[in-house]
Amino acid sequence: MSGEMSRRNRVPHQPIDHRYAYRLEQPVSRGHVARPMRPHPALLEEELQIRHAELRRLLGENRRLVEDRITFERDLAAAKEELRRMNIAIGDMRAEQELQSRELVETGRKLEADLRATEPLKNEATKLRTEIHRLSTMRQDLLGQFQTLSKELAKLRSDNQQIPILRSEIDGLHQELLRARSAIDYEKKANVELMVQRQSMEKNLVSMAREIEKLHSELANSGARPVSAGGAYGLKFSNQDATYPGPYDGYGTHEGALEKRSIYGSSSTSWGGHEKAQRGRR
Repeated sequence: MSGEMSRRNRVPHQPIDHRYAYRLEQPVSRGHVARPMRPHPALLEEELQIRHAELRRLLGENRRLVEDRITFERDLAAAKEELRRMNIAIGDMRAEQELQSRELVETGRKLEADLRATEPLKNEATKLRTEIHRLSTMRQDLLGQFQTLSKELAKLRSDNQQIPILRSEIDGLHQELLRARSAIDYEKKANVELMVQRQSMEKNLVSMAREIEKLHSELANSGARPVSAGGAYGLKFSNQDATYPGPYDGYGTHEGALEKRSIYGSSSTSWGGHEKAQRGRR
């Protein structure tokens, strides 16, 4: 720490412009020169951090520009090559058409010269003129097709400019798909946890139902046990048809109520409450 402070104290006492991080030139004066205030080290560190962040941003932009330039140059080279091939093909077609036209024109002239000499060749000359007209029409059609192809090429170039937008939309849809998949996975995990809890609750309910049935059997066995005569709730005045008095009459009611309840009756309520708790946790 002391070494760092000593190194800081060795910085020359010259003013620094924090916007550009270089020393300002001071006018030379012959009198007493006032000692300029040295900027705070925290300001210098903040300025350095800002400059580093700016440099990183510029490097990233430069890298993206270089990649875009390489892509554009590749597309431009491909387009130039395609245009060159089309120009060569069109030049060949034009040369061939001009050669055919010249040949037909020369043939027509020769035939016209021959027709002047021979009358029977007029019909053949008429046919040749018709062929020349057909070829001229074909040439016009080819020129129209060439113009149509040029327009389609321009349209394809404009459509290629929309590819980055489509790529960004595809990336957005991919992100949405990933989020949906993560949500589905979370729901699956939650459903598995709920199923495990439900199975444990069902096991508890089954064990409770067995305990209730065991209690029913024990109560039934205790209720069917005989009582000695002469007791407070036994036979009365040698009446052998006497039964147990009122204190045991409530047992039948409770037993009937317990038998009417299903052993899984409370599971729906408990399960519903558990599902509400799980939804609240989500």
